[in-house]
Amino acid sequence: MEIIKRNRRILLITAMVILLSPLSILAYMYMNERAGGLADQRISKVWGLNEPIHIPIANSPQRAVQEFRGESYTSQFIHQEAVDGGMILFTHKKGRENNSNLQMEYTRKNIFGWKWVWGGGYSINESVESKFALNYMSIPKLEKVSAPLPMLFGDIIDSTIRRVTVEIKENGKPETFDAKLVEAGENQQIWYAFLPSSATPPYTIKAYDEKESLLINKDIEEADGFGSLFIE
Repeated sequence: MEIIKRNRRILLITAMVILLSPLSILAYMYMNERAGGLADQRISKVWGLNEPIHIPIANSPQRAVQEFRGESYTSQFIHQEAVDGGMILFTHKKGRENNSNLQMEYTRKNIFGWKWVWGGGYSINESVESKFALNYMSIPKLEKVSAPLPMLFGDIIDSTIRRVTVEIKENGKPETFDAKLVEAGENQQIWYAFLPSSATPPYTIKAYDEKESLLINKDIEEADGFGSLFIE
């Protein structure tokens, strides 16, 4: 009889552990993902903030961006692409004439919905005196924040450009990555390239025409910055 009671206690304890384990995991995931939770605290440290920011959970990638940026956010979503664990979105805000701007937003999917993780963008005035070929922005890898970084992206101004590459050096050896070119709207073409997490500047951006002739190239020394390439 004593053996039967002991076995029943063991079975009961085992059943409770099996039942409570998923609840514990779910509770941890909620503490991590909730607004102001552990994930937001990690991002706050990257920004150098003493208090955690509060990033809401939304029901779509677009809504996650809008809720984080605020209801006054009026940029247009022009392209998106699924990446491992989330979604990259590109937005554009109509500005004054000869002004080019592009914003990248990364949102991550969890069991509760979508959360904004990181983003960056630029606004460049394209004077008529200069022959702009393409614009670029470089976003570095983030410490303790999971995101498909580093990456480079931008918009293409010169319509003769048919290919864009980013060259890095890994262990002293050059390695080339083809950027993806996307028609993102009327008379608007964007490009972007994901780099290995180990990649560090300098990066070399090269642009080619339809005959694979090199049109322009530029060495990018900064891991976090933006600029333009010009046709001589």
